[in-house]
Amino acid sequence: MSHCSRVHRRDLGLLLLRLGVGGALVAHGTQKLFGWFGGGGIEGTKTAMESMGYEPGRPSAIASGLAEAGGGALLALGLATPFAGAAAAGGMAGASAVHAPHGFFASEGGYELPVTFGLAGASLALTGAGRYSLDHATCHALDRDWMVPLALAATTVATVCVVGSRQRRLAAADGPEGDEGPAG
Repeated sequence: MSHCSRVHRRDLGLLLLRLGVGGALVAHGTQKLFGWFGGGGIEGTKTAMESMGYEPGRPSAIASGLAEAGGGALLALGLATPFAGAAAAGGMAGASAVHAPHGFFASEGGYELPVTFGLAGASLALTGAGRYSLDHATCHALDRDWMVPLALAATTVATVCVVGSRQRRLAAADGPEGDEGPAG
């Protein structure tokens, strides 16, 4: 058996990781976009996003749903992996910001799950999808080395802007320490 035709455990591991993380992200994203699996759809997610400080709510709901469903689907397929992993990581960074005040563990409402999904997405962006992927089948047309830092940098900038805007909005709503905000 030649080296090129051998089944590689690493590639099977990457396939399993991509299918698991990508599938879970698709499910979460379709809850937001279409109301599937008991989700709120765009309108419910819009309201939820606004209550979490992400405004405007509708574009935030669409962006979050697309990062999860689109990034997850591309991860599962192993297509455009740098961009798919970066999208998943960025979306999960936004979710982590919401869960951070509750501590680490998911059982207490913490950021354990979004951080894990985000790290998996970023890791796949860095490592690539492996041999059992559409990236490999297309000779890595959408998975070039230079795309990795580009995708991760663009996602980092966008995430810092979006989460930072949310933080400023929440701080302004709380007002100065000891103040409940503007009287109204």
